[in-house]
Amino acid sequence: MHSASPSGHLQRRLKNRHIQLIALGGTIGTGLFLGSAGIIELAGPGVILGYAIGGLIIFCIMRFLGEMLVEDPRAGSFSHFANRYVSHFAGYLSGWNCIALYVLVGMLELTAVGKFIQFWWPGIPTWVTVAVFFVLINAVNFINVKIYGEFEFWFALIKIVAVLAMIVVGFYLLGTTHNPNQSISNLWSHGGFLPHGLSGLGMSFAFIMFAFGGVEMLGFAAAETDEPRKVIPKAINQLVYRVLVFYIGSMVVLLSLTPWNTLVAQLQAGGGTYSSSPFVLVFSGIGERFAANILNFVILTATLSVYNSMVYSSSRLLYGMALEGNAPKSLMQVNKRGVPVRAIVYPGIVTAFCIVLNYVAPAGVIELLMSLIVAALVITWVVVIVAHMSFRKSNKENGVKTRFPAPFAPFTNYLCLLAMAVVVVVMLMTPAIRVSAIAIPIWIAIVYVSYRLVAPKALHVPVDVA
Repeated sequence: MHSASPSGHLQRRLKNRHIQLIALGGTIGTGLFLGSAGIIELAGPGVILGYAIGGLIIFCIMRFLGEMLVEDPRAGSFSHFANRYVSHFAGYLSGWNCIALYVLVGMLELTAVGKFIQFWWPGIPTWVTVAVFFVLINAVNFINVKIYGEFEFWFALIKIVAVLAMIVVGFYLLGTTHNPNQSISNLWSHGGFLPHGLSGLGMSFAFIMFAFGGVEMLGFAAAETDEPRKVIPKAINQLVYRVLVFYIGSMVVLLSLTPWNTLVAQLQAGGGTYSSSPFVLVFSGIGERFAANILNFVILTATLSVYNSMVYSSSRLLYGMALEGNAPKSLMQVNKRGVPVRAIVYPGIVTAFCIVLNYVAPAGVIELLMSLIVAALVITWVVVIVAHMSFRKSNKENGVKTRFPAPFAPFTNYLCLLAMAVVVVVMLMTPAIRVSAIAIPIWIAIVYVSYRLVAPKALHVPVDVA
């Protein structure tokens, strides 16, 4: 490895188009293509309303993060802000929690890739697919950030175009076929729009928020874009509309082409709710085999896109944490191409455990990882919300007017904190994921003990963010 000095820094080689697609690419993946199955089972067509509510909450959280990023675009993103505006422990906790989150998401995405490959070749074990794509994606990230940006740009573009095409084709089928089972009336004809009532929608809320996990990774790309104060506001403002179009539009089409209860029954008959993508299953079921194959390919690239983003984001977060003194100084080292190699290698070693997990117990991996991810997401988002409140208070005391203020703060901060509390309550009320909610305070305690024992003193290293 050709390393720069510990003060070496990242290269600003990402353009606006890269940032836009990185932000979008992190949200459209397993949460939509595979995780939506569990939400449909709980909420029926009410999943549409659920995604709208979840999208609004995430937009507010991204505006909190965006306001801070525009004033101070750092590689450490919210770990840096928590460290600066809350406490050193808050920065330490948010950073290591997010590393754990992205490793878990990486494991989930790789496992999902195995499920999608089995649509064509059922005999290939999941662990084999996990191993192959683990090596491939990590190799891409070792080249340089521009190559990563291009790789992610085209990955994300493929899935965006394909999802839009699926929505268009779906509406075309609804308008040209006369099959009574394919009608927009399916959204209310099988037990109503909320077949399990508001309680069903509420119980799906944790999984709905899981689907939006990943949008915060835009913060890590801020340190490597050449015009962060121009690009970040644009990316955040456009992101919410695009995500809502993809999530809500695709759900309207999906649940119009097949009654929600029929779809759930087919998923369960095929080996469980998360046994396959409901999108592929619907198009296969209506005889559109070619469309199902194309869609499965797109979903495969979408999942790889998210894993690619996880590798990138965790490495940049580790780099930023090292600058703050919350991670070993060696993680600040970059090679001659501006890539923090060690910050890619270390999380990769842990992610590789996914290969073993899929070899030993392939059946329950997805459910386990999803529940742990929701718990880590709650911690991450709470840190962003609280850090933003302290950030606003500090600026108000100093008479500073920010350039990208979050709307209706601090009211929206309290609203989002309430939403996070609801997620935790739902997790405690759901037997399958209750253990993850119980694990939240235990995990925080473990991180605090490690902070008291091994965390270095705050390290102040000047960073060029110009």
